[in-house]
Amino acid sequence: MRVPVELHVAKRYLLAKRKQTFISIITFISVGGVAVGVMALIIVLAVMSGFERELKDRILGATAHIHVTSLDGSIPKPFEAAERVRKVDGVVAASPYIFSQMMISSGSNAVGGVLRGIDTATVGSVTRLPRDLRAGKLDDLPRGARGSLPGVILGKELAGNLSVGVGDIVEVLVPGGSITPLGAFPKTARFRLAGISESGMYEYDATFAYITFEEAGRLLGMEGRATGIEVKVRDIYAAADVAARLRSDLGYPFWAKDWMQSNRNLFSALKLEKAVMFIILVLIVMVAAFNIISTLIMVVMEKTKDIAILMTMGATRRNIRRIFALEGLIIGVAGTAAGTVLGAVLCYLLRRYQFIRLPSDVYYISTLPVLLEPATVFLVIASSVLICFLATVYPATQASRVDPAEAIRYE
Repeated sequence: MRVPVELHVAKRYLLAKRKQTFISIITFISVGGVAVGVMALIIVLAVMSGFERELKDRILGATAHIHVTSLDGSIPKPFEAAERVRKVDGVVAASPYIFSQMMISSGSNAVGGVLRGIDTATVGSVTRLPRDLRAGKLDDLPRGARGSLPGVILGKELAGNLSVGVGDIVEVLVPGGSITPLGAFPKTARFRLAGISESGMYEYDATFAYITFEEAGRLLGMEGRATGIEVKVRDIYAAADVAARLRSDLGYPFWAKDWMQSNRNLFSALKLEKAVMFIILVLIVMVAAFNIISTLIMVVMEKTKDIAILMTMGATRRNIRRIFALEGLIIGVAGTAAGTVLGAVLCYLLRRYQFIRLPSDVYYISTLPVLLEPATVFLVIASSVLICFLATVYPATQASRVDPAEAIRYE
């Protein structure tokens, strides 16, 4: 295949001979700078994409896609309401629940948390609670399944904070007790620990306690009523449309809120952080682009006589611009290719071996997640090559302005 003369000359200039060894060193430094910038871009964006996906999966696994509540404060006849919810287009499953703040204690330890009354027959179709159980099972929750006390499932961190294991007794205190001359006394009830769950979300594992829907109703004085209905939809990204249909079909006083509304601030912050990191890391590639500019300027100064000779032999100013533009693009493409390969390899190693551990109480998850998306890789490659091309404009223009008569006269 016939190689264009401009590309042939550009490669010859880059691979300088012994007299221009310094230019070759600067060329390799420029390639390395672009490679480092591209590699950093790919790794950071892959980690942030992985973190967003992992966080989304954990949140949607531990909670429902949509929560249906009532503006009156509670939903009467919750199982009939759940049946109406299931008939709405786009809904896969629905399960009523009771929600309340609580204080839970065991011996000398006491911790604040969230008490959730769940319908054991339907909760598994909406959340992944049955799959998150590390000990026990949902069938152990009803009163009399094992002993006389009703059962409770605690998050792994909450059980650890209370220093309890399966079979131990805990006491739950909830608001809404009786009023006496000495003040308000909370309602209390004793439970046996029937199971331990681990969702992977520290916030949930450190606060959630699950009991049966009926037991929560008796404890909180909400027999025959529910705090809300958890809903699972067919398409999580269509949850907003399904929520709108639920509000329309159910009417007042029902209200439906999808997972994107509930976690809007969190995911908006993640997207903003991802965009800011992209801009900051692009600056690394721009720094490498300045190396390309300096390299090409030195080549132009070194090759002034060669440029003049080429022009006297018939090369146009457009040919000269192409030579130095291709020279910069070769540096940019080589650095981009090397950085892409290194970034992809490091992403694979991070995902495969998970050798970077994170404190789960700070970052929600325990290992560094990685998600390398083709669109992200393409965006990084396109941005890098474009920046490197723009870096060639000034040196290539200066090279095309060389006056061959003046350059040869003083040689």
